[in-house]
Amino acid sequence: MSSTTSRFHYGWVILAMGTLVVFGALGLARFGYSIVLPSMQAGLHISTTQAGVLATANLIGYLALSLIGGALASRFGPRIVITVGLSVAGLGMLLTGLADNFTQAAIWRTITGIGSGASNVPVMGLVAGWFAQRRRGTATGIAVAGSSLALITTGPLIPPVLNAFGEAGWRVSWFIFCGVTLALAALGYILLRNHPSEKGLAPLGASAEETTPTPPSEKLHWSRVYRSWIVWHLGLVYVAFGFSYIIYMTFFVKSLIADGGYTQAEAGRLFMIMGWFSLVCGLIWGTISDVVGRKWALVMVYLLHTVAFSLFALWPTPFGFTVSAILFGLSAWSIPAIMAAASGDLLGPRLAPAGLGFVTLFFGLGQALGPSVGGAVADAAHSLLPAQLLAGGVALLGAIGATLLPHSKLRNHR
Repeated sequence: MSSTTSRFHYGWVILAMGTLVVFGALGLARFGYSIVLPSMQAGLHISTTQAGVLATANLIGYLALSLIGGALASRFGPRIVITVGLSVAGLGMLLTGLADNFTQAAIWRTITGIGSGASNVPVMGLVAGWFAQRRRGTATGIAVAGSSLALITTGPLIPPVLNAFGEAGWRVSWFIFCGVTLALAALGYILLRNHPSEKGLAPLGASAEETTPTPPSEKLHWSRVYRSWIVWHLGLVYVAFGFSYIIYMTFFVKSLIADGGYTQAEAGRLFMIMGWFSLVCGLIWGTISDVVGRKWALVMVYLLHTVAFSLFALWPTPFGFTVSAILFGLSAWSIPAIMAAASGDLLGPRLAPAGLGFVTLFFGLGQALGPSVGGAVADAAHSLLPAQLLAGGVALLGAIGATLLPHSKLRNHR
């Protein structure tokens, strides 16, 4: 087996491609909806509650495939599952752009979510398996920056598209997202590999005891995933992130326009600023989790989210919105990165995708409920700000739940 200290390790290719997969599977397929929502809502003549339901439909699709996608990746290998998933997400985005009414849009957003779940969950498990445990949090932290790249690019680029194409602008935006995602599916099939052993390598940075890969033919002990209380506990903690952050992200641009008096372009710029700050959040917090342990990193991030979401609602001024966006950006995608690292720590590289898929099931439940509940709260209050305050309260519950995790099992060693 090749030395892990060679000048270049293929794990860096996997990490780069993994970041691009996240860019398409989450950044465009999910967060692209936020930037086009005001125009899409007007074009389809739907209420804020219905807009929330469209986000929920996407997340139900993600939820449906998060569990099975991770299990399929453990059984058949992440490469093919990721490729098919991105292709399905791209098709869903194409059809979303062709939707003529709320029902059609809900169906196609669900299909998009199915593709997202089938690609994002396996790729995070794949990245975790290509890096040694002491570097796992850092690696998964870098991968989640794909979502940040989407905010950075769509924030300034999509508003001009919306203006240039008028009523059809949101449709053209979805077509653009589709083309990029399908190109990434093809590139992923070419570059991704299921395990370092396929390249004659050990995980990057592996110690002597980590250099022997699990044989592909070895029996998978599924009970280690589905009967483990700590895995269930991680999943329950993950619910809070899914519910809270998706309310914040789904209605971020809409809130700035409706409650803050921002123009579409001004809201897009703040969306981009949040993206720039979030670019290194996964790296920062993944590395912190490698040092202090997954548990306390989760507690710190949830507390930061509590402040960010609550501040958006309680200080509805340009300064308050900006501080909120920066605080969220500094921690935005860190919880998925920490969860991916924790799954690798607890279950090893072969079962990590299945474990991550299982805890993502809980995350998906929170996501599926968040936009619909948030939209209904907004319609009842005639303002989106109470929904953002709700997000802050749920993030606080996540911090409390994380403090109850067993620290000894979530340190940066097995």
